[in-house]
Amino acid sequence: MELLQAAGIRPRKRLGQHFLIDGNLMRRLVACAELDGRDLVLEVGGGTGGLTDLLAAASRHVLCVEIDRNLFTVLEDRFRETAGVILIHGDVLESKHRIRQDVIDAVEGHDGGAAGCVKLVANLPYQVATPLVMNLLVDHPKVRRLCFTVQAEVGGRITARPNCKAYGPMSIISQALCSMRAVARLPAHTFWPQPSVDSVMIRMDVGDSPFADRHEVRRFAALVRGTFDHRRKTLRSALGYVLDEVTRDRVCQRCDVSRRPESFSVEEWLGIFRVADSGEH
Repeated sequence: MELLQAAGIRPRKRLGQHFLIDGNLMRRLVACAELDGRDLVLEVGGGTGGLTDLLAAASRHVLCVEIDRNLFTVLEDRFRETAGVILIHGDVLESKHRIRQDVIDAVEGHDGGAAGCVKLVANLPYQVATPLVMNLLVDHPKVRRLCFTVQAEVGGRITARPNCKAYGPMSIISQALCSMRAVARLPAHTFWPQPSVDSVMIRMDVGDSPFADRHEVRRFAALVRGTFDHRRKTLRSALGYVLDEVTRDRVCQRCDVSRRPESFSVEEWLGIFRVADSGEH
């Protein structure tokens, strides 16, 4: 607060700026990432640099993205002499379904050897959390671990089970690719300014993929997303919006398509995808 006041900066609600101010929770976030000096750490929403400082002490490669020009200036001043910290000013998302190119280049170009990988460690701005996590999982297999704080509602969508309102594409895609656990619940008072909701700290570990390559992952994600655009319909009806008639009929012969999309488990969705994807592309 003193740093921002000295710089004449006020938190911007439009950008979802709620700064984590509990040092113990920051250290817990870094610890749960189990950083190796060969890892590339991606931090989105550097803020005033409190978490960045801890990340720089734990890893030799930190890429920090900050959209706010004033905060970026604060970060530049703070880390000007810190080796291994690269700062990028701008929105981490080029569009809803694509991460900005310079971040992609850094992620895809990182070579940490057999033991090093790319890890997201961040107090995520609320409005970018869902598209960012989904983009990283679907399009960037070098990202092997994601440790972040996010509002409890979004965390609930990641860990949700079938037959509940929160269950949807984010649940299915995340659980198909990752094992995960909730590390901690963060009350509103651990942030400044206080948000109106609690947050959660989540760790996601990308495991052995059930898919042959990232193209299969993308097709799976497109199938799930397209079907859930019509989640109140039966699977038979919803698939009509995303599959051709021959492919839909093939799925209908193998699955109980009288059920709604939200009733199918992750394993069942993988089975649906295998049937739908068994034709030529």
